[in-house]
Amino acid sequence: MSVKRIGVLTSGGDAPGMNACVRAVVRTAIYHGVECYGIRRGYNGLINGDIVKLDEKSVGHIINRGGTILNTARSKEFMTEEGQKKAVSTCRFLGLDGIVAIGGDGTFNETVAGILESGTNVPVGYIPSGSTNDFANSLGLSTDPVEAAKNIAAGKIERFDVGSFNGRYFTYVASFGAFTRTSYSTPQNVKNTLGHTAYLLEGIQEISQLRPSHVRIELEGRVIEDDFLFGAISNSISVGGILTLDPKQVDMTDGKFELLLVRAPKDLLEVSECVVALQKQQYNCAMMTFVSALQHKKAESPMLSTLWGMFTLLSDSQ
Repeated sequence: MSVKRIGVLTSGGDAPGMNACVRAVVRTAIYHGVECYGIRRGYNGLINGDIVKLDEKSVGHIINRGGTILNTARSKEFMTEEGQKKAVSTCRFLGLDGIVAIGGDGTFNETVAGILESGTNVPVGYIPSGSTNDFANSLGLSTDPVEAAKNIAAGKIERFDVGSFNGRYFTYVASFGAFTRTSYSTPQNVKNTLGHTAYLLEGIQEISQLRPSHVRIELEGRVIEDDFLFGAISNSISVGGILTLDPKQVDMTDGKFELLLVRAPKDLLEVSECVVALQKQQYNCAMMTFVSALQHKKAESPMLSTLWGMFTLLSDSQ
């Protein structure tokens, strides 16, 4: 595919290095003969047509400035069907061949979800700029802005599996239980200062509030039912920067997602067993269940009714 015109946006919370990323995208695009348009205020700008053409002069003397010259914001409207249609209309009006989304895992997830829900086949360029960058690390994407921008401008397209639950798409994980709210509850300014450590500190504060959930799950003729402290359907070798799966057991293009369930420990001995199993990546043990499958269905769990319903894999999606 020949890439002639791209858009670049920054989304999520302000983070150090965003201006450097914008500069890298623009300069690399121009070097490769690709036109570049800046989208202000993240997806809000894409919805409302807040667009400006960028050149080398536009990004001069910004590399040492904090924040982002494009401004950044989280867009609730982009999560609606109407908002996504407006964003697609803007892309078509400008003739964009791709979008470079600068942000973390949440930004990337919003981008892919919006494209799939709109039914549009638009390549996505991703420069990982988050606190953890789980999915980018799993894909082996460079976190160096210049190198990532070069890869995007070269127009190489990779495909991977995408999941769906309750009608919502997700790129790499749908989870419940322990520490699943940490990424949302951690203040942005703390994440900017401490990076991944901020999640660990926030997670420690949640330990006293941990409660198991009774869950019944159906998957390809098998039923699993028990009290679980944590559960995740993922397509990644890293979840939250804490849980690391064996790369040999995870294929992000095989048409399957991995299901990991951690049972609620009844005593300190079982807590120790969980810790050892996680460290050694021995997930199929008395305290855990680990399996790859095409489809998972949550059958019973009032606590999960708004988080995790029917899971269906959408394989080979961009």
